[in-house]
Amino acid sequence: MIRVKRVYEPAGRGDGARFLVDRLWPRAVKKEGLRLTAWLKQVAPSGSLRKWFGHDPKRWAEFQHRYRAELDGNPEAWRPLVDAARKGTVTLLFSARDEEQNNAVALKGYLEAKLNQISKS
Repeated sequence: MIRVKRVYEPAGRGDGARFLVDRLWPRAVKKEGLRLTAWLKQVAPSGSLRKWFGHDPKRWAEFQHRYRAELDGNPEAWRPLVDAARKGTVTLLFSARDEEQNNAVALKGYLEAKLNQISKS
């Protein structure tokens, strides 16, 4: 199971392995208190894609398309997440204010599709 959660929310019992999937460290968050499994900067969208998107809802569909293309070209970045999800619950942590249109939500969809492909083969 893959979940998404704002980094500012407290860790929960059901979070499982917790991965920060933002390229930049979130403001006002101390590393000691986050209870991270890992910070996977390389799985985050490129700086240029992140800036282009700018959390503009009109660009959401195209952002997802471009982000998936980046992920397709960088499997070593997302494979640890698929491996962890095959073993148990994974929580993708993000810092964006928009809880529905952000890189963690897009990444969750991408990873779930990869898991479905693996289970069918």
